[in-house]
Amino acid sequence: MSYSTQNDPQLDLNKLFPFPLDDFQYNAIAALNEGKSVVVCAPTGSGKTLVGEYAIHRALAGNRRVFYTTPLKALSNQKYRDFKDLLGPENVGLLTGDISVNRDAAVVVMTTEIFRNMLYGTPIGEVGTSMEAVEAVVLDECHYMNDRQRGTVWEESIIYCPREIQLVALSATVANSEQLTDWISRVHGPTELIYSDFRPVPLQYHFCNTKGLFPLLDNSLKKINPRLKERKGPPQRGRNRNDVPNLTAVISHLQERDMLPAIYFIFSRKGCDRSVAEVRHLSLVTEAEAALLKKHIDAFVAASPEGIRPDQLEVLYRGIAAHHAGLLPTWKGLVEELFQQGLIKVVFATETLAAGINMPARTTVISSLSKRTDDGHRLLKPSEFLQMSGRAGRRGMDIEGYVVTVQTPFEGAKEAAYLATSKPDPLVSQFTPSYGMVLNLLQRHTLEEAKELIERSFGQYLSTINLIPAQREIEIMQAELALIEAQFGFRGEQNMAILEETLASFEKIYERLREERRLLKLLQRQAEDSRMHQMALAMDSTSLGTIVGLRGKHVPTARSFEADPIPAVLVAKTPSSGQAPYFLCLGRDNRWYVVSSADIVILQPQSQRLNVDYVDIPNIPFKLGQCRKGDELTVAIVQQIPNLMLPEPPPEVITQQEQVERLELELDAHPIHEWGKPNKLLKRWQRWAELDEIIQERRTELEEDLARHWQEFLALISILQYCEALDELKPTDLGQATAALRGDNELWLGLALKSGIFDDLDPHHLAAACAALVTEVYRPDSWTRYHLSDDVENALGRLRGIRQELFKQQRRYRVALPIWLERDLTGLIEQWALETDWLELVANTSLDEGDIVRMFRRTLDFLSQIPHVPHLSESLKQNAIRARHLIDRFPINEAVD
Repeated sequence: MSYSTQNDPQLDLNKLFPFPLDDFQYNAIAALNEGKSVVVCAPTGSGKTLVGEYAIHRALAGNRRVFYTTPLKALSNQKYRDFKDLLGPENVGLLTGDISVNRDAAVVVMTTEIFRNMLYGTPIGEVGTSMEAVEAVVLDECHYMNDRQRGTVWEESIIYCPREIQLVALSATVANSEQLTDWISRVHGPTELIYSDFRPVPLQYHFCNTKGLFPLLDNSLKKINPRLKERKGPPQRGRNRNDVPNLTAVISHLQERDMLPAIYFIFSRKGCDRSVAEVRHLSLVTEAEAALLKKHIDAFVAASPEGIRPDQLEVLYRGIAAHHAGLLPTWKGLVEELFQQGLIKVVFATETLAAGINMPARTTVISSLSKRTDDGHRLLKPSEFLQMSGRAGRRGMDIEGYVVTVQTPFEGAKEAAYLATSKPDPLVSQFTPSYGMVLNLLQRHTLEEAKELIERSFGQYLSTINLIPAQREIEIMQAELALIEAQFGFRGEQNMAILEETLASFEKIYERLREERRLLKLLQRQAEDSRMHQMALAMDSTSLGTIVGLRGKHVPTARSFEADPIPAVLVAKTPSSGQAPYFLCLGRDNRWYVVSSADIVILQPQSQRLNVDYVDIPNIPFKLGQCRKGDELTVAIVQQIPNLMLPEPPPEVITQQEQVERLELELDAHPIHEWGKPNKLLKRWQRWAELDEIIQERRTELEEDLARHWQEFLALISILQYCEALDELKPTDLGQATAALRGDNELWLGLALKSGIFDDLDPHHLAAACAALVTEVYRPDSWTRYHLSDDVENALGRLRGIRQELFKQQRRYRVALPIWLERDLTGLIEQWALETDWLELVANTSLDEGDIVRMFRRTLDFLSQIPHVPHLSESLKQNAIRARHLIDRFPINEAVD
């Protein structure tokens, strides 16, 4: 079923948007009006959000609802504020896990993860109560599908969303937007790609070094500026650090050229803070701006004295700030507000600022073109570079935006030009089954239905597409296989089996024959060597007139063996002078030969000796290989030379010869000859067998690749069954409790909560124990002076056995889901729940304030889930509510108004 446009209200675009729309915006609106879902793929800052706003206006006009999803809580909060101003607070709600405001409103802003979890609560493909009257779902920042940790949420949301609900996917430019659109069309319904590479505010790329600020590209905007090309010469491992411009110089260039305000991207928190300290002597604001800054900042300090960043307060008055995850959210919110008002001129920010927060600038500065990641130090990906670049250029305020890259000791203009001219990266699938996914699907679906849903993932789609070349290769090999079978004249598998058996029989005999022939040659060679050795010894005492057999014709020169030796008589021999003698022989062919003992292969008995004493020695040099024709006088002697008596081979040679002849006869009579010439048949069959084996291997690889997600799903089922969360395929009480949880490892959370170990903990102890389950281990050198109380230590200690067993099962099935049990830092939670002062808390840990807030908010989110989890004790649920109240205070609580 697809969305129907019947009775749609006609909206006046001129009233909705009192400014000209771009073509891609018109096209997207037209597609929505036709009842299609859309993928809007356009550069950052190009106005994609307008398409989402139109979907909202259209739904409101028809008394329908819209869900607007974002990847980040901060972005959801920002969108909530924007839509409240646009539509009125009564029409807008917010859901971010631990915050629920006006959840039944016509427009509900939420994180994409919350939307996915809502879909889990309804049979897949059906419109449950939570989705009632929802006309469209906006998936903002849809390119977050690339996110390694959370990308799977977008895929699940698209797969599970009812087909009658329109999807409005808003994405930055990606290389495979057609594939994304085609996949959504297949799994959800008719979807149209709206693609644009047009930027309302064009970008100009610059490069800064110690010599100044220069255009990065040439006039074609496709190649590096010739002025920035490196001089030819031997490659350098690193550039001289003196070539790197200092921070003050870069900002001065920007200020002189009216390129402020700027976001200055630095890939570390400490780097951002150091940069603020380095330029604290600068003032980038006018007197009027300084007065406004003082008014806003002083008001913030008066209202939230605990929320200030003392080391950055003075420089904030000068129009300079830092923005990164280590800062308090309230302080970051102040920086964002001041920047949006144009009062902050430079913000030193980490890459997270490029993820969607509305802080457009005239210029973005990218301080380094490489960064450290979990996979090591690497060059930025084109999409990462484009995402940061896209923050430059404020629509309606700037004629053009500026992107400035900076010389570093390791990267220069060459790398910058490469990234500036590169196409965006493709979206890849991060789809990964989880315990929660398995349990939620099996609560409402059969195993076959679950498999069908898993196989609808974007990862499965990409695998199918990417494996097409391999499939074509298999098809080519199959065609060759069929041709060979046709040459054999196969008529079904029975004939093939007969031929295979016949060939195997022939090949077995043939291999035996080869081995027997090898043994025969070995025995013959051994017999010949023995006979020649004996003959060499006998030749020393051989008298003239002895009948001999010479090896072949002209043997002394040709050295070739012939089966029939030449009969001859020994007439003379050279005297021995320390060397073996030469022999002069008269052959029955009436020719004289000068030979060595090695050329005499037969020595007849002395009884056949001829009288040659009267024979005249011819005038022939006694040099090995000499040969002369005899005369009429030698004819009479030649006629007396008898036939040779060939020596009998040794018995073992005769026996081996008989074995070879028997096998030869067996091969000659073999039925293989009825199929054709054996050699050709064997080669053809070997090729057939080789192809068949390769095809089977490739098919197995393809099947394994295509079934990878399903095998992961089955592995999770096995672990859930072992842990008794599943009774065969039916979720048990533990399974139902686990299905209601969300986290990095829902089974671990479910096992801990259902164990009963936390049931009697006091609220402040429960808060600390829960924090241990959801806190990702920070740097190993992180510390706090607060230690856990004995009650919490004992509770966590009792979880060790459960944790070890889960580790064991996950290793067995190669499941790599984290099983957190952080004990060193969670004393902070306990102290905070006991109302310790914030500044005192911060002074007693190495963690940045932002890290503390993130840890506390993850704990809050977990605590807020517990009261809604089935089959838990009432005491645990009530204590979770009390624990949440203890820690949900400034600056931990989120203000969204």
